[in-house]
This record gives sequence, structure tokens and C-alpha cells, in this order.
Amino acid sequence: MPAPLRRLARTLAAWAWVVAAATLVPTPPAQAQPLDPASPSAAATRPRVGLVLSGGGARGLAHVGVLKVLERERIPVDVIAGTSMGAIIGGLYASGMSAEQLERELLAVRWDALFASRVDRRELPQRRKEEDFDVAPDLEFGVRDGELRAPVAAVSSRGLELLLRRYTLPVRGVTEFDRLPIPFRAVATDMETGQAVVLDRGDLALALRSSMSVPGVFAPTEVDSRVLGDGGLVNNVPIDVARAMGADVVIVVNIGTPLAPRESLGSVVGVTAQMINILTEQNVQRSLATLGPRDVLVAPQLGALTAGDFERTRELIALGASGAEAVLARLAALSVPAADYAEWTLARTRGAAPAPALGFVAFEGTRATNPVRYADELETQPGMAFDRERAERDARRLAATGDYVRTDYRIAEVDGREGLVFDLEDKPWGPNYLRVGLTMDTDFRGDSGFNVRLLHVRRWLTPDGAEWRNLLQIGEAPTLATELYRPLGVGRALQADWFVAPYAGVQRRRVVLYDPDDLGLELAQYRRDILQAGVDLGRPWGRIGELRLGLSWLNYRNVPDSFGFNRIELVSQRFVERALRARLVVDQLDFAFFPTRGYRLEAVAAAGLRDARGRDERFQRAEVEAMAVGTFGAHTLDALALLQATNADGLDVFGRYTLGGFQRLSGYRTDQLNGNAVVLLRLGWRTPLTGRLLFARNLVVGATLEAGNAWLDTDAARLSDLRTGGSLYLGTDTGVGPVHFGLTYAPGGSLGIALFVGRP
Repeated sequence: MPAPLRRLARTLAAWAWVVAAATLVPTPPAQAQPLDPASPSAAATRPRVGLVLSGGGARGLAHVGVLKVLERERIPVDVIAGTSMGAIIGGLYASGMSAEQLERELLAVRWDALFASRVDRRELPQRRKEEDFDVAPDLEFGVRDGELRAPVAAVSSRGLELLLRRYTLPVRGVTEFDRLPIPFRAVATDMETGQAVVLDRGDLALALRSSMSVPGVFAPTEVDSRVLGDGGLVNNVPIDVARAMGADVVIVVNIGTPLAPRESLGSVVGVTAQMINILTEQNVQRSLATLGPRDVLVAPQLGALTAGDFERTRELIALGASGAEAVLARLAALSVPAADYAEWTLARTRGAAPAPALGFVAFEGTRATNPVRYADELETQPGMAFDRERAERDARRLAATGDYVRTDYRIAEVDGREGLVFDLEDKPWGPNYLRVGLTMDTDFRGDSGFNVRLLHVRRWLTPDGAEWRNLLQIGEAPTLATELYRPLGVGRALQADWFVAPYAGVQRRRVVLYDPDDLGLELAQYRRDILQAGVDLGRPWGRIGELRLGLSWLNYRNVPDSFGFNRIELVSQRFVERALRARLVVDQLDFAFFPTRGYRLEAVAAAGLRDARGRDERFQRAEVEAMAVGTFGAHTLDALALLQATNADGLDVFGRYTLGGFQRLSGYRTDQLNGNAVVLLRLGWRTPLTGRLLFARNLVVGATLEAGNAWLDTDAARLSDLRTGGSLYLGTDTGVGPVHFGLTYAPGGSLGIALFVGRP
């Protein structure tokens, strides 16, 4: 079961009342009219066969198995009506795909990736990647019209929409579903009135997606000014729709979710889910009660397989075929001779439509953004021949911006020219986006810290794509930071445009000064205040990284916050830096935390004047952090190197950098080592466990080996002085950030237990 679909349980209670109201509204007559009785099909001697496919999420994949048996037994289908997943399978079959093609395509789908909340992280703009390290991306809210808003769905439908678009491209010119190789209808629900909506024309891919708009799981769609949700709410087995299309006999495939046993009713979620199943089952039973003696009901026995078991596609298809085999004697009455079936098959076989030359590339649907700024970044350009794979990659690029809940595409004709139109739908909770996260650490020996973080991003302040980003942290280390990102409009493509970015920030935290000769001995506690400001001129490198060059100002103070131990004299420390700074970031990790492949490099160099004793002295500092990750079978290995150094003039109480803590020299306390030169080398290994956690991406067991040290005098730094440490942990990536729990040990430190939430 794809991890995102497990979030369905959280929305069941809210939608139970919608379903209850919807089932009380009488289903109106189907909109479609029966086919002309004078047509050749109606005049044929055999009865017109209608195929009715019910909804049921992943369980609907069993429909493919039924279709395989119908083809094997030479049973032609004249009309198809479907709901939800039944609409998707039925619509694709009606468009000309064979059962074999459907099986092959669906077995190749990576369902976890299909329902992922966003595209591969490596395709994100660098600004979106950097935000991942500030606050985890899963919990995103927004402020619009003065009210706090949340996402309208738990799962992104973007991947499903692109998949449906790909499959329906051969019939892209068909706008009346009676003109498909097999006449077809999809059933959806009008979420404002609770009435059934029978979709018989328009964009086939959009109609299929609308029928499967499971409330709370997928966002509803808007078609002809109506907000459409899943058709299973009001007519999960649309037998009446198939009869209105002229079917004399119907083959009904019902794969709906069965009612749960008593042991599942011990929680609010279980009772609410049962309520929805009962209400849905009522409209199913009303439909099944209309079956006549000539009609055939196929009810595959799918057991405990659920609506979210997409990864069990092969098993579901096989069970669907078994369900059809169970009523083979009744189906045989609808079989036709081989020659007649071959003629029927030939008539519905679809050919590949020629790729049109694109006279234009346009964008529609968005009001909050200016997608023309992305035009030069797209692979598809006017004058090219249409290429499906290019169009899909471009749609993913637009989705990677983080601005849209929907990034579909279609081929349209305007003024006699064919072109590619990207249909975009703004996030209804933007453009003021909020993320909430936390950091927490404890060594179970009295040392602990806790911070709550709130990230605010206001996007598209200007048509050029200006952004305002603010970070507020409350807790052990209060922090406030802000940055205004303003593209200069030098280039048309936003991800290659030069930008200017003024920024400022302030932080206060408590630090401990340890005896350098006895690291277990605390000498004093200090309050550290950091105030910084600056302005950068920079340029992104597409999705690879970013380069900045700017002026920075830093005020750094360490003030005694307690009486000194062992009768030492407490000394305040203050320095001010004014510098020219360069920063390079290259980030190609697939995940910010627990990555499985990729690399990341961050390098900073600064030079200028430092006032540490009432006079200006020249200083230089250099900082490099590099990480590489690879996965080999079930094992992931990573390597990290951290090098930081600055000249030590005036920094003889606390150094510029610190080291110590979980995976930053495990076995030592947080920031226990400090100096003006720091080296950290880390090797890591981890492997996934078979179990999964709710609301978490993965569960792993891992270990690290670490070596590093800090020196106040940079000239005294020696690799022979490196200290060692390591950790053994359980970890998972959650909606509030990464979580580690494990053992730490260092020969020069101690053996301990650590719980760490946030970035190590």
C-alpha cells in the first residue's frame, strides 16, 4: 500500500457526513440517450452488451482480469459505464486499449512514485531544496483571505493525471464519448448538490480523474463550473447508466470494499470507515436489485485486499480473472464466433495518431503565478513536433516549483494552429505558505533541547517571481531570520536569472565552556547572541545548485550567564565581522534526510575585517561540507566530510566553530568541542526494516563511524589528533523531520543513549 494512501483514515470522519447527505439525494436520470435503434449495432441479432465496472480503489485493478476472460471467451462489449477506478479501467478499455495492454502498463507503474506528494527532490529548484533543511516539507499550510487553510487532499493526483493523459493521447481528438471505439460513460458526484453527474463528453482524461476524486484523498476537480468528487458516493455500480446507453444485457463487476468485522469497530476511525462503507453499500444494493435474469454479476473474491493495495496489482488482476471464471457458464451465452469477434476487435483497434507540429506553448488556469517565467526552462518549445515524454517532463518541472496542485497538459487548436497547453491549478492555500517543524535532542542524562520552527514563504510578490522567506524558532535557541529574494529579470527563465537577496537574522542560545584538558568538566555557561545581515548577488544553476557573492556583517557575542566553576575568571567575548562572502551549493540528494543516492556540496569563503579587541584585523575563513550517498541492494552507504577554518586572532575563549553531538562526533555532548579549525569525517550505513510507521517515509537501522576534532589555534590542527566516535540507531523520516534513537559511544567521551529529532 503506498504510504500516502494510508492517510485516508484521517479524513474519513470529515467525509462521513458528505456521504450520508449524498446518499439521501435521489440519483437523477442518466444524461445520455439510448443509441439510435436503427443503427447497425442495434439491428444486430445478438443483444447489446453493457459492461458496468464499480469503484473500489486498488481493488478495481481486478477489472483487468475480468476483461482478459471476456476477450478470451470472445465476448464483445457494446457500451461501458464505470465509477471511480471502474471508470478508469473502463474508459481506457473503451478508448481502444486491450486487456493485455492494460495489464502490461499497470504492472509497470511505480505506485509509490505515482502518488508522491511532490516530484523527485533532485528536480526541485534550489530554493525549495534549501527549505527542506529548515523545516520538513510534509506539513504545509497557507494563509489566504485572512484565514488559515490546509491542503484539500492527502495525496497528490499529479502522477495519476499524467498517466491518464498518456494513455488517452490516441483519442485526444474525441470529445463525445459515444465516438470512442466503445461508447463510454463515467459517473462522478456533484459535491455541492450531492447528485450524480454522468460524464458523456469533454476531456476523457479529466473525466476519468474526476470520477476517482476520492474525498480527502484526491482533490476534487472542476468541470463545467461543477465541483466533482468520487462517483462511488452516489452510484458505485451504474447499471442504470449502461441501460440508458441501450444495453440489453449487462455484465456487472462489483469489487466494492466489504463491511469490516466486529474487531475493526473498536475505534473512531474504524466506526467512521464502517459508516461510509454501509452508506456506499446501500446504493450498490439498490443498483444490484435491478439486475434481470439475463444479466451477469461478477463478484471477485478479493479477501482482505484493500483500496490502497496498489502494489499487489498482479494478484488483483489474477483474482479478477478467477471471479469471471466462476460465472463462465453464464458468460458463455454472450460469446460470438471467432470471425465476428475478430471483426469487432478490428473495429475498436486504435491507431497511433501522428505527432502534431506545435505552433505554440501556452499556460492556462493560474492566477497567482506567472508561468511564462518558466517557459525557457521547458524542453518543449514552439516549432517542435509534440513528444509525450518531453511534455511529461515539462509538467513535472512545473509541479516542482511547488506552486500548483495540478500540472496537466493537452494539445489544443487555436486559430488553425495546434499547440501544447499546460493546465495549471494554483494551490488554494497559497501563496503565503507555512510549514511547522521541531527540533529536539536529549542524551537522557539531563542535557536536552527543544525548538518549534515556523517557516513562512510568500511567493510571487512580483511577476518576476520575487519571494519573501521568514523563519521563526521558539525554544532553547530563539531565532528570527528573513530574506527577500528578487530576480533581476536579466533572463526569461526564472531558474537561470540573476537575483539580489538582502537578508538579516538574530539568534540567542546557551552554550557551555568545557575544560580543554578535561572535556567532562564544565567551566562556565554563556549566553551567545548572534546578529547578522547582508546582501547577496547570485544565480541559480537550474536544478543543480546556486552561486552567491555578497557583503555580510556579523555581530557575535558570548556573555557569561553563570558563576564560573573551579574559581575561573569569566570573560566576555565579542567580535564583529565585515566581509565579502561567496557561497556555492550543489545539491542532488534524492531526500534531504535519509537519502538513498546523490551528492551535496556546500562551500563558503569569506574575507574582510574582524574587530575582536577594539581594532580591525584582516581575517579569512573557509567552510566546506561534502556528502555522497549510494545504495547497493538493501544497503545504503554515505560519506561526509566537514572542514571549517578561520584565523584565530581575538577568538581565544570560544572558537568560531563547534563539534560534538549525535553524528557530529557521537559520544561527545552537543558543541562540547569548539575551535577555529574543525574537521569531521563520517561513514554511515543503514538498511530498511520490513515494518512501516504511520505518517513516516521509512524505518531504518543504521550505524556511523566518525572521526574529528576542533582546535582553537588553526596552526595546531593535526590529523593525528582526531578523536573517534560512533552510533547505532533506529531512524525514520516523519512529517516533522527526521527522528533518530540509538546508542552513542566515543573512547574519549562516553557511552550514552540519544534521541534526536531534526537535522543532525
